[in-house]
Amino acid sequence: MIGHPAGLRRLDSIIWAIVALLAGIILIAPFVANFRLVGPSFLAAGFGVALCLAGYWLYETKRPDPRLASAVGGTAQIVAFAAVSYIAASFDLPLRDAWFDAADRTLGFDWLALLGWMDTHATLHPVFRMIYSSLIPQTVAVVLALALAGRLVWLRIFILAFIISAIVTIIVAALVPAEGVWGFHKLSAADYPNIVPATREIHLPVFHGLRDGSYRQLVATGAQGIITFPSLHSALALIITVALWPVPVLRWIGLAINALMLVSIPVDGGHYFIDIFVGLGIAWASVIAARRIARIAHQPRLQTAGGEIGLAASR
Repeated sequence: MIGHPAGLRRLDSIIWAIVALLAGIILIAPFVANFRLVGPSFLAAGFGVALCLAGYWLYETKRPDPRLASAVGGTAQIVAFAAVSYIAASFDLPLRDAWFDAADRTLGFDWLALLGWMDTHATLHPVFRMIYSSLIPQTVAVVLALALAGRLVWLRIFILAFIISAIVTIIVAALVPAEGVWGFHKLSAADYPNIVPATREIHLPVFHGLRDGSYRQLVATGAQGIITFPSLHSALALIITVALWPVPVLRWIGLAINALMLVSIPVDGGHYFIDIFVGLGIAWASVIAARRIARIAHQPRLQTAGGEIGLAASR
């Protein structure tokens, strides 16, 4: 279950190489695209990464413990991973909200009707809002659970799938940008007087500022979620569910939470329904790609246990 040490190090090297590449893009952006790097906003993340790396060094060299080393090392990789969605949004390609709204209607989905239903059932909404906001705690829980359970190759597959899905989502969002349902339908607080969705229209000033050049700050702490199509929340909900599947005590908890996550995404994430379906497709492809990378880099075979919804847990 622990995995071959050399294979784990190769997988870690791949992950850190991707993280370094994205960090390089962020560092170069101020020189080629008129962005300004807001250094203080990266301090908390930088301190967290440094602390985790110190723990990794301790449990990798001085007090060898592959489970604890993977727990703090995996946490460092997730924290250090910085998406470049702000840079991608600055490409300012034509908005495609009309496409996505039409796709929803063709599929028989009515977003405004769902908003109305949620507003009239306001006592239920805090649960959905809380579930929608659970992505970061869930990610931390997955890293710790897989590390302590000894699923160390599967942990690397999770992190790779996480990173791949985020990168693909950002690229697609740059090519077919959308401002989201709130902006497209010109909604205001009066349209949902009984609920306070998690995102609403609060990202729009940053999103449009990036497109017209009036906003050029690159931040870590305080960054707005500006991606509409595809839904990264949907992709990560599936990836987290798959990651927890080999851990029996957490399998059904993860499935239940992330099933509710998918229900919460249209209203609390301001997403079209088509965003969710494409996000799930990206997630599935990302897990497959991450498994193939792990198979090549780690060498030991990845065993398949029956009933693991078509995706194996690494032993």
